[in-house]
Amino acid sequence: MYFEYGAQETEYLARKDKRLGAAIEQIGHIDRAVDGDLFSSVVHQIVGQQISTKAQETIWQRMQQTLGTVDAGHILAAGVPELQKLGITYRKAEYITDFARKVQTGECRIEEIWQMPDEEVIRVLSSLKGIGVWTAEMILLFCMQRPDVLSYDDLAIQRGLRMLYHHRKIDRRLFEKYRRRYSPYGSVASLYLWAIAGGAIPGMRDYAPAKPGSKKPKTV
Repeated sequence: MYFEYGAQETEYLARKDKRLGAAIEQIGHIDRAVDGDLFSSVVHQIVGQQISTKAQETIWQRMQQTLGTVDAGHILAAGVPELQKLGITYRKAEYITDFARKVQTGECRIEEIWQMPDEEVIRVLSSLKGIGVWTAEMILLFCMQRPDVLSYDDLAIQRGLRMLYHHRKIDRRLFEKYRRRYSPYGSVASLYLWAIAGGAIPGMRDYAPAKPGSKKPKTV
């Protein structure tokens, strides 16, 4: 299953921003996988924090093969020691089991989160152990498929903006200008900014001042 969007979103963005519109035309349609299960999406995001995408997917495949179904019951039955054997750190395993416990006891009501507006979803999810604002925003986009998610805390989004518009730095004020321009389709803009940051358009470069030993930000 992929994030759903089409001509309505891309044509709107192209009308609002010719430079982004040209990038959209050059890159073409982007298929980005989404996980429609909110519980497994939260666990997946916790697993992937501060590790490479390849490592995240390796651990995730182990979890699916070992647990069968990534849900609260199977997580709690496994427990922290078994989760660690899959390559998950002790702290992350604690975060995951704490989340599973809250879901099982009803302290965290998954079905109610689906009905909440974006800001409330972020507030509720970021109150969980191991979930920050950026992670909550990624869940909004890659699980709940909310249409207007553009994360200021995402380094690759900032990189894509610098590359597309030739900025040396993206501060909050400048970011908000683009967020308003892309709204209500910030999520589709995010897909293309991630692609740009990852090198989808040959010849585009990052205009940020070079730092010794700096690395490209992880794209999602």
